Amino acid sequence: MLRSRMNTLPTYLPEDAEAQPPALYPEYRSTGLRAPKQPLVRIPQTLTEVTGPAGDWERLGGPAMADLTRQHRAEPQGQRIILAGRVLDEQGRAVPRTLVEVWQANAAGRYVHARDQWDAPLDPNFTGVGRAVTDEAGRYRFVTVKPGAYPWGNHENAWRPAHIHFSLFGPAFATRLVTQCYFEGDPLIPLDPIAGAVPARARDRMLARFDLSLTQPAWALGYVFDIVLRGRAATPMEA
Repeated sequence: MLRSRMNTLPTYLPEDAEAQPPALYPEYRSTGLRAPKQPLVRIPQTLTEVTGPAGDWERLGGPAMADLTRQHRAEPQGQRIILAGRVLDEQGRAVPRTLVEVWQANAAGRYVHARDQWDAPLDPNFTGVGRAVTDEAGRYRFVTVKPGAYPWGNHENAWRPAHIHFSLFGPAFATRLVTQCYFEGDPLIPLDPIAGAVPARARDRMLARFDLSLTQPAWALGYVFDIVLRGRAATPMEA
Protein backbone atom coordinates (compact mmCIF):
# COMPACT_ATOMS: atom_id res chain seq x y z
CA MET A 1 0.00 0.00 0.00
CA LEU A 2 1.35 3.42 -0.92
CA ARG A 3 1.62 6.21 1.60
CA SER A 4 2.84 9.78 1.51
CA ARG A 5 6.08 10.83 3.17
CA MET A 6 4.85 13.40 5.69
CA ASN A 7 7.09 13.12 8.76
CA THR A 8 9.22 16.17 7.99
CA LEU A 9 8.46 18.44 5.09
CA PRO A 10 11.52 19.14 2.93
CA THR A 11 11.99 22.04 0.57
CA TYR A 12 13.50 21.57 -2.86
CA LEU A 13 15.86 23.85 -4.73
CA PRO A 14 14.51 25.23 -8.00
CA GLU A 15 15.86 23.87 -11.25
CA ASP A 16 18.41 25.89 -13.13
CA ALA A 17 16.07 27.55 -15.63
CA GLU A 18 18.96 28.17 -18.02
CA ALA A 19 19.61 24.42 -18.21
CA GLN A 20 16.02 23.47 -19.04
CA PRO A 21 14.45 23.48 -22.52
CA PRO A 22 12.15 26.45 -23.18
CA ALA A 23 8.43 25.86 -23.49
CA LEU A 24 8.56 27.39 -26.97
CA TYR A 25 11.35 26.29 -29.31
CA PRO A 26 10.41 27.17 -32.93
CA GLU A 27 12.62 24.48 -34.49
CA TYR A 28 10.57 21.90 -32.54
CA ARG A 29 7.31 22.68 -34.26
CA SER A 30 4.79 21.12 -31.88
CA THR A 31 5.95 23.39 -29.05
CA GLY A 32 4.19 26.19 -30.92
CA LEU A 33 0.90 24.41 -30.33
CA ARG A 34 1.34 23.74 -26.63
CA ALA A 35 3.58 26.45 -25.21
CA PRO A 36 1.88 28.81 -22.70
CA LYS A 37 0.98 32.22 -24.06
CA GLN A 38 1.42 33.93 -20.68
CA PRO A 39 4.38 33.93 -18.25
CA LEU A 40 4.44 31.00 -15.85
CA VAL A 41 3.55 31.58 -12.21
CA ARG A 42 5.74 29.79 -9.67
CA ILE A 43 3.68 28.32 -6.86
CA PRO A 44 5.00 27.85 -3.30
CA GLN A 45 6.11 24.43 -2.11
CA THR A 46 3.21 23.22 -0.01
CA LEU A 47 2.30 19.79 1.30
CA THR A 48 1.04 18.78 -2.13
CA GLU A 49 4.40 19.45 -3.79
CA VAL A 50 6.86 18.21 -1.14
CA THR A 51 5.22 14.84 -0.47
CA GLY A 52 4.56 11.98 -2.81
CA PRO A 53 3.79 8.29 -3.11
CA ALA A 54 6.07 5.86 -1.32
CA GLY A 55 5.87 2.25 -0.31
CA ASP A 56 5.66 -1.10 -2.04
CA TRP A 57 5.93 -0.32 -5.74
CA GLU A 58 6.03 -4.01 -6.62
CA ARG A 59 2.71 -4.54 -4.88
CA LEU A 60 1.19 -1.63 -6.76
CA GLY A 61 2.55 -2.33 -10.23
CA GLY A 62 3.58 -5.98 -10.11
CA PRO A 63 7.07 -7.48 -10.31
CA ALA A 64 9.88 -5.41 -11.73
CA MET A 65 10.27 -5.52 -15.51
CA ALA A 66 13.92 -4.58 -15.64
CA ASP A 67 14.87 -7.03 -18.40
CA LEU A 68 13.07 -5.96 -21.56
CA THR A 69 14.59 -8.87 -23.48
CA ARG A 70 12.85 -11.56 -21.38
CA GLN A 71 9.22 -10.51 -21.62
CA HIS A 72 8.23 -12.81 -24.49
CA ARG A 73 8.82 -16.33 -25.76
CA ALA A 74 12.13 -15.50 -27.43
CA GLU A 75 14.71 -12.75 -27.31
CA PRO A 76 14.28 -9.65 -29.48
CA GLN A 77 16.40 -8.65 -32.43
CA GLY A 78 19.10 -6.04 -32.00
CA GLN A 79 22.18 -5.09 -29.99
CA ARG A 80 21.67 -6.14 -26.37
CA ILE A 81 22.68 -3.45 -23.87
CA ILE A 82 22.80 -2.93 -20.13
CA LEU A 83 21.67 0.54 -19.10
CA ALA A 84 22.37 1.35 -15.47
CA GLY A 85 23.02 4.28 -13.19
CA ARG A 86 22.04 6.06 -10.01
CA VAL A 87 19.20 8.39 -9.14
CA LEU A 88 20.48 11.32 -7.07
CA ASP A 89 18.86 14.29 -5.36
CA GLU A 90 19.89 17.94 -5.61
CA GLN A 91 22.63 17.41 -3.00
CA GLY A 92 24.09 14.38 -4.80
CA ARG A 93 22.59 11.91 -2.33
CA ALA A 94 21.08 8.59 -3.39
CA VAL A 95 17.32 8.41 -3.91
CA PRO A 96 16.39 4.90 -2.73
CA ARG A 97 13.22 2.91 -3.43
CA THR A 98 11.94 5.16 -6.17
CA LEU A 99 10.17 4.02 -9.31
CA VAL A 100 11.99 4.27 -12.65
CA GLU A 101 9.98 3.55 -15.80
CA VAL A 102 11.28 3.37 -19.37
CA TRP A 103 9.81 3.03 -22.84
CA GLN A 104 11.49 2.91 -26.22
CA ALA A 105 11.38 1.91 -29.88
CA ASN A 106 12.71 -1.46 -30.98
CA ALA A 107 16.03 -2.01 -32.74
CA ALA A 108 14.45 -1.00 -36.06
CA GLY A 109 13.16 2.27 -34.61
CA ARG A 110 9.50 1.33 -34.31
CA TYR A 111 7.16 1.56 -31.31
CA VAL A 112 4.32 -0.81 -30.51
CA HIS A 113 1.76 1.92 -31.04
CA ALA A 114 -1.17 2.29 -33.43
CA ARG A 115 0.08 5.68 -34.68
CA ASP A 116 3.56 4.36 -35.52
CA GLN A 117 3.13 3.01 -39.03
CA TRP A 118 6.39 3.82 -40.77
CA ASP A 119 8.10 1.18 -42.92
CA ALA A 120 10.04 -0.66 -40.23
CA PRO A 121 9.30 -4.08 -38.76
CA LEU A 122 7.69 -4.75 -35.42
CA ASP A 123 9.42 -7.32 -33.24
CA PRO A 124 7.00 -9.88 -31.73
CA ASN A 125 9.47 -10.39 -28.90
CA PHE A 126 9.86 -6.76 -27.89
CA THR A 127 7.28 -4.46 -26.34
CA GLY A 128 9.72 -1.74 -25.25
CA VAL A 129 8.39 -1.03 -21.76
CA GLY A 130 10.13 -1.63 -18.44
CA ARG A 131 10.23 -0.55 -14.82
CA ALA A 132 12.55 -0.94 -11.86
CA VAL A 133 12.85 0.34 -8.31
CA THR A 134 16.14 1.83 -7.13
CA ASP A 135 18.03 0.05 -4.36
CA GLU A 136 19.23 1.67 -1.13
CA ALA A 137 22.16 3.25 -2.99
CA GLY A 138 19.85 4.74 -5.62
CA ARG A 139 20.97 2.27 -8.29
CA TYR A 140 18.83 0.95 -11.15
CA ARG A 141 19.64 -1.47 -13.98
CA PHE A 142 17.85 -2.37 -17.21
CA VAL A 143 18.67 -4.96 -19.87
CA THR A 144 17.25 -4.04 -23.27
CA VAL A 145 18.22 -3.58 -26.92
CA LYS A 146 19.60 -0.38 -28.33
CA PRO A 147 16.73 1.46 -30.02
CA GLY A 148 16.91 2.44 -33.66
CA ALA A 149 16.48 5.89 -35.15
CA TYR A 150 13.18 6.72 -36.79
CA PRO A 151 11.72 9.43 -39.05
CA TRP A 152 9.29 12.02 -37.78
CA GLY A 153 7.41 14.83 -39.46
CA ASN A 154 8.97 17.86 -37.79
CA HIS A 155 10.87 18.95 -40.93
CA GLU A 156 12.17 17.53 -44.18
CA ASN A 157 14.17 14.30 -43.73
CA ALA A 158 13.94 14.55 -39.94
CA TRP A 159 15.16 11.57 -37.91
CA ARG A 160 15.10 11.13 -34.16
CA PRO A 161 18.36 9.86 -32.65
CA ALA A 162 18.31 6.62 -30.68
CA HIS A 163 16.80 7.36 -27.28
CA ILE A 164 15.02 5.84 -24.31
CA HIS A 165 12.29 7.68 -22.41
CA PHE A 166 12.55 7.82 -18.61
CA SER A 167 9.87 8.63 -16.05
CA LEU A 168 10.67 9.03 -12.35
CA PHE A 169 8.64 10.02 -9.31
CA GLY A 170 11.41 10.67 -6.80
CA PRO A 171 10.49 11.33 -3.17
CA ALA A 172 7.88 14.02 -3.91
CA PHE A 173 5.75 15.41 -6.70
CA ALA A 174 8.20 18.33 -6.84
CA THR A 175 10.88 15.87 -8.00
CA ARG A 176 8.81 14.34 -10.80
CA LEU A 177 10.90 13.96 -13.95
CA VAL A 178 10.20 12.83 -17.50
CA THR A 179 13.25 12.92 -19.74
CA GLN A 180 15.05 11.23 -22.62
CA CYS A 181 18.33 9.35 -22.60
CA TYR A 182 20.51 9.56 -25.71
CA PHE A 183 23.71 7.68 -26.55
CA GLU A 184 27.04 9.46 -26.81
CA GLY A 185 28.48 9.79 -30.29
CA ASP A 186 25.14 9.59 -32.13
CA PRO A 187 25.50 11.86 -35.21
CA LEU A 188 21.76 12.60 -35.19
CA ILE A 189 21.82 14.38 -31.82
CA PRO A 190 23.14 17.73 -33.17
CA LEU A 191 20.43 17.63 -35.87
CA ASP A 192 17.53 16.89 -33.52
CA PRO A 193 15.34 19.83 -32.41
CA ILE A 194 14.12 18.01 -29.28
CA ALA A 195 17.67 17.45 -28.03
CA GLY A 196 18.63 20.85 -29.41
CA ALA A 197 15.99 22.58 -27.29
CA VAL A 198 18.06 21.70 -24.23
CA PRO A 199 20.76 24.35 -23.65
CA ALA A 200 24.15 23.13 -24.85
CA ARG A 201 25.79 23.22 -21.41
CA ALA A 202 23.16 20.80 -20.03
CA ARG A 203 22.79 18.50 -23.03
CA ASP A 204 25.47 16.11 -21.80
CA ARG A 205 23.27 15.36 -18.78
CA MET A 206 21.00 13.43 -21.14
CA LEU A 207 23.76 11.21 -22.57
CA ALA A 208 24.33 7.58 -21.68
CA ARG A 209 28.05 6.82 -21.81
CA PHE A 210 29.66 3.56 -22.82
CA ASP A 211 31.22 1.78 -19.84
CA LEU A 212 33.53 -1.18 -20.36
CA SER A 213 33.27 -2.25 -16.72
CA LEU A 214 29.50 -2.61 -17.11
CA THR A 215 29.85 -4.43 -20.42
CA GLN A 216 29.55 -8.21 -20.21
CA PRO A 217 31.89 -10.14 -22.53
CA ALA A 218 30.21 -11.71 -25.55
CA TRP A 219 26.78 -10.73 -24.20
CA ALA A 220 25.93 -7.02 -23.86
CA LEU A 221 27.41 -3.51 -24.11
CA GLY A 222 27.16 -1.42 -20.96
CA TYR A 223 26.02 2.21 -20.73
CA VAL A 224 25.81 4.44 -17.64
CA PHE A 225 23.12 7.07 -17.24
CA ASP A 226 22.92 8.88 -13.90
CA ILE A 227 19.85 11.01 -13.16
CA VAL A 228 19.66 14.07 -10.89
CA LEU A 229 16.30 15.23 -9.57
CA ARG A 230 16.05 19.04 -9.21
CA GLY A 231 18.78 21.50 -8.27
CA ARG A 232 21.40 23.17 -10.45
CA ALA A 233 22.73 19.84 -11.78
CA ALA A 234 19.26 18.45 -12.55
CA THR A 235 18.73 16.23 -15.55
CA PRO A 236 16.73 18.36 -18.02
CA MET A 237 13.02 17.74 -18.42
CA GLU A 238 11.93 16.31 -21.75
CA ALA A 239 11.05 19.14 -24.12
